[in-house]
Amino acid sequence: MSGSGRSPDGEGAAPDMIPGRVPHRDAGWYRALATIAAVLIVLLIAVTCVDVIGRYAMNRPFGAAYELTQILLAALVFIALPLTSADGGHVEVDLALHLFPRPLQRLLGRIAGAVSAVVLGYFGWRLVLIGMTQLEEGTRSASLAVPMAPLAFIAAAACLVSAVIMIARREEK
Repeated sequence: MSGSGRSPDGEGAAPDMIPGRVPHRDAGWYRALATIAAVLIVLLIAVTCVDVIGRYAMNRPFGAAYELTQILLAALVFIALPLTSADGGHVEVDLALHLFPRPLQRLLGRIAGAVSAVVLGYFGWRLVLIGMTQLEEGTRSASLAVPMAPLAFIAAAACLVSAVIMIARREEK
């Protein structure tokens, strides 16, 4: 199947795509982030398995499991943010949107995208400031002494990329 988002007969959306969403899953950046997210999920599963097996089978829990899970989960959430933005997968409440004419629906969608972009841009900016502070202060995690600034910078980059996606996203007609 081509990356056009159309089914082989040219009608409607591809079976794995939600109608109205732009197909972008073949883009290199999307595949790279999806691969990183998949690796983070595998690492979360591995940490949990090692902790559970150690805790219940050998009475020796993995001491860093809690902190490592927190770090991996935070990284996963922010790595997945641009993917969710590109997919149009954020939660939307549109109880009455269908009552408006299609041009007004599109306009409201663009306004919502712009507001989302501004909020994500603000979060990105604040996360850069937090990361800079953490870098200057040498902030590290409690148990593993992992530097925290890189996580803040990853989160900031994800928010800024997501903001750009929210502005650039086009709706299929």
